[in-house]
Amino acid sequence: MSLLQSLLDPSTVLSSDAGNITHMDWKETSNSHVFEIDLPGLTKEDVKLEVHEGRVLHVSAERKDEEPPDLKVKETWHCRERTSGSFSRRFRLPENAKVDEIKASMRDGVLIITVPKEDLKKKPKHKRVEISGDEEHVSKGLGRFVCCKA
Repeated sequence: MSLLQSLLDPSTVLSSDAGNITHMDWKETSNSHVFEIDLPGLTKEDVKLEVHEGRVLHVSAERKDEEPPDLKVKETWHCRERTSGSFSRRFRLPENAKVDEIKASMRDGVLIITVPKEDLKKKPKHKRVEISGDEEHVSKGLGRFVCCKA
């Protein structure tokens, strides 16, 4: 599954209530991937950010229900649309993500995750491997191999 598919796939969103699904933006800059996730009403203490299996970013949070009302004060709810419950989302980071250098911040109910990128162009796709061995050993040629079709 590609990164884009994992971001857009509703099965990657686990929620106890459809109202708890939050929205996310992902942009790629020249040196990083930036994820912005709307988590209104939550603080950084309510949010947990982890990396699993080397490249799977897991964001989870919980919005707790309001404290039980004081029984001495009579309250009547006329409308209650803000939900409580948990939110969890997982997605695979791109191959060029520097997982050890992820940074996150929370501002105005928006979680901002910055994932620096490696320059994959600098890494060689093919690498020559030197073979070491006994330099004094005299080769017996191909005659030492036994064919399976005898």
